[in-house]
Amino acid sequence: MIEVNNESAIDVDEAVLLRLTTHNLAQLNVSSDAEVAILLVDEGAMESLHVQWMDEPGPTDVLSFPMDELRPGTIDRPTPPGTLGDIVLCPQVAETQAAAAGHTLLDELVMLTTHGLLHLLGFDHAEPQEEREMFALQRDLIVSFAMEERRRRS
Repeated sequence: MIEVNNESAIDVDEAVLLRLTTHNLAQLNVSSDAEVAILLVDEGAMESLHVQWMDEPGPTDVLSFPMDELRPGTIDRPTPPGTLGDIVLCPQVAETQAAAAGHTLLDELVMLTTHGLLHLLGFDHAEPQEEREMFALQRDLIVSFAMEERRRRS
């Protein structure tokens, strides 16, 4: 079950984030019964979480809070149901980053949601090899989702 809750002041197409997360879980062979919560919050709430959990000042774009330490499965052995955890997004920070990158807020949120989901599944980018692996997978997931969205609209 995927739950999307927008508590921010910015209007976001929650259905896209729901379809994205459903797509990414399927691509990563994670049970469709896995639980993920996506929460969109304003800068003040994100700053509080960032200070509390990362001991870093200011708001950030995305935080992930893994629960059951599930990992991606395979076609033959999908990940069993469980609680993946929470992804917290800050649309205000994402909006600034999207403008700097020259793309839409929704494109930035798609990237951040995918990034957050990969963190829930145990991926990290602290080491160069980990970063290459995580960001390549993130890119592949975003491209395959974009292709699925184009097919859905046509």
